[in-house]
Amino acid sequence: MEFHVSLAGRGDLSARIYRQLHEAVLDGRLRSGERLPPTRELARQLAVSRNTVALAYERLTAEGFLVGRVGAGTFVCATPPAPAGVPVAGAGVVPPRPVWQELATADTGTAVPLPYDFGVGVPDARRFPIEAWRRQVARQLRELAPADANYGDPAGHPGLRAEIARHIGLSRSVRVPPAQVLVTSGAQQALDLVARVLVEAGTRVAVEEPGYPPARELFTSFGARVAGVPVDAAGVDVRAIPAGTRLVYTTPSHQFPLGPPMSLTRRTALLEWARRTDAVVIEDDYDSEFRFADRPLESLHGLDRGDRVLYVGSFSKTMLPMLRLGFLVAPPSLMPALLAAKRLSDRQTDVTTQGAMAGFLADGLFVRHVRRSTREYAARRAAILAVLRRDFAERVEVVPSTAGLHLAVWPRGDVDVPALVERAAAAGVRVEDMAGYYGFGPGRPGLVIGYGGIAPDRIADGLRLLGEVW
Repeated sequence: MEFHVSLAGRGDLSARIYRQLHEAVLDGRLRSGERLPPTRELARQLAVSRNTVALAYERLTAEGFLVGRVGAGTFVCATPPAPAGVPVAGAGVVPPRPVWQELATADTGTAVPLPYDFGVGVPDARRFPIEAWRRQVARQLRELAPADANYGDPAGHPGLRAEIARHIGLSRSVRVPPAQVLVTSGAQQALDLVARVLVEAGTRVAVEEPGYPPARELFTSFGARVAGVPVDAAGVDVRAIPAGTRLVYTTPSHQFPLGPPMSLTRRTALLEWARRTDAVVIEDDYDSEFRFADRPLESLHGLDRGDRVLYVGSFSKTMLPMLRLGFLVAPPSLMPALLAAKRLSDRQTDVTTQGAMAGFLADGLFVRHVRRSTREYAARRAAILAVLRRDFAERVEVVPSTAGLHLAVWPRGDVDVPALVERAAAAGVRVEDMAGYYGFGPGRPGLVIGYGGIAPDRIADGLRLLGEVW
């Protein structure tokens, strides 16, 4: 291995080599069992005599940090603990902006696995057609030309942009050319790019309340003045949008986390408000593919006639979250700025994954996968609803919803929801507290029950345990 040793300054060279190796072992840069360069080689790299390096090695060996093995070389011994009182490098002398100190304490999204996981926003990885996906990835690598290995277009793989435009045009009435489609690393990056281009310190942004926490936190991190707008059975209350708002984030097809779609009256009112106030609407269509009843209402983008709506989509729920694939549909006036933001953000989304997704869409595999998954999720949803209506009828009111991967319920009576969630987790059942989706006040106590990640044969037992701890 190569190891950098600085000999700048004055003093005993051997002592300086010893000190830097000693510190590297203590702080873990040199790990137990690693082989150090031979004394002759390190001496040549440092332009010092071999004896100078040998003296440092001998001292470290005598102190138990190194061990020599005949015919094999010099190795690091089991790393001893750092002596008490040794300061840790970089212990926080440079603080972040205050907003990031607050956001750093937020939930990272990782959770300890539980036997009965009714977590939200998680698709069933066991249903993913891994062999079909592997063939698409293998084809991309097999057909890779040297020219393709260079940096790609920040806007995304041309084939994937074309397939996305075709897919959303057919399924969601979002009729745009591929040139207005920007491939992103998930929906969250799409929101980040919009914020980079449209939001500055003090910009008034409105989000749904309750709503999607990462969107609220993202706009806050850019210095926006974020306000919550109440949501009811018809969607976001357009009349409650604060004066001076320049950007509204909404989930009209399947409100997150409550579930109901935004009514046509509200959609029309929101578009008229955006036109009248010269504002922009972000339509997050995060899991509209999983629909179990009713015909979907036309997207906001499909109703928009003034280029006021930016349409955000994601493959995280329909495919796998680990693939980090999403997209943004924007008007031509914003595309140059968004492309520049994408280039400065991460240059491009992984080209191999994009190419594989393009093939997955073009070959009809995506539609087939969504169809199968929808049938499976519909069965799980029906099983949960049956138990809730039979065993929890006096305890909860189910919020009407016809799409997505979760259900929201309002407890009847006085229920300590945080304590209930804790007791359920202790019994091996994960459900989510609605309080986590409110950002501007305590909100109405509620529970969110997901069915994307739980096996069908665990639903009944999981809900039975929930009932017992209730």
